[in-house]
Amino acid sequence: MKVKKQKRHRKTLTFYTACFAFRKPFKVLCDGTFVHHLLVNRITPADIALGNILSATVKLYTTRCVLDELKRLGSSYSETLEVAHKLIVARCEHDKCVSADVCIKEVVGENNSEHFFVASQDTDLRKKLQEVPGVPLIYGLRNALFLESPSAFQRQYVKTSEERRLHMTEKEYKILKHKVMNRLTDEKANNSITEIMENVDSGYQTTNIQAVKNSTATKNRMEIKDKPQFKRKKAKGPNPLSCKKKSKSQNIDLSKEAKGDNASKRSRKRKRSRKGNMPTEGGS
Repeated sequence: MKVKKQKRHRKTLTFYTACFAFRKPFKVLCDGTFVHHLLVNRITPADIALGNILSATVKLYTTRCVLDELKRLGSSYSETLEVAHKLIVARCEHDKCVSADVCIKEVVGENNSEHFFVASQDTDLRKKLQEVPGVPLIYGLRNALFLESPSAFQRQYVKTSEERRLHMTEKEYKILKHKVMNRLTDEKANNSITEIMENVDSGYQTTNIQAVKNSTATKNRMEIKDKPQFKRKKAKGPNPLSCKKKSKSQNIDLSKEAKGDNASKRSRKRKRSRKGNMPTEGGS
């Protein structure tokens, strides 16, 4: 697949996934013409070929009316019928079988609520489905498959729906108006209640203040102290005697007195004479 083709397919996929909420795995609704084209051009397996275009896993569907139409076409479409029987049968509410294009159009509905990709080689059917919002179309050309870009109708539908989302409908406006009026009435009621409560609170506070004043006045008359008063001890200064510096003269006098006392003590000591050393009268 070429790069330009890949970009185009990716762009269309993002359009449908963003605007119409298509999700993986994608569901592809095939008619008899598309199944026959796959067999003739040998585009097999079909789910892998379609998965390469959509870049995701794919589930293939068909309807009972499509199978009945292939059966009526005879033996030339017997192989196509066998392959179509292998696909998942989508539910269609037809008691009697109708043509394939009518059945597929009714299965898709007005807004494609089941999010089907429609694969068909019928150009008339594809033109009709281009006017239905949110229906991506797939077709084959020789041995290649293509995803059609969104039609002008689908793009315009998306644009108008986005503009509608920006504005309120009449029903939404009435609901909003009703809610606003209810809220205003509630606020008025709340304001009146708060004013009443504030008046009551103010009166209650004044009575309390008067009661407190009266109680304090009676206490003062009776000379009752509210709290016991303790005398705090003041910080005293240091002892002045300890801070007084010692004079040097006193130290000198004391030292002299101490020396004199020692000298007197030494002088008072008795001198003892030794008898052995004393000279005798008869000797010299």
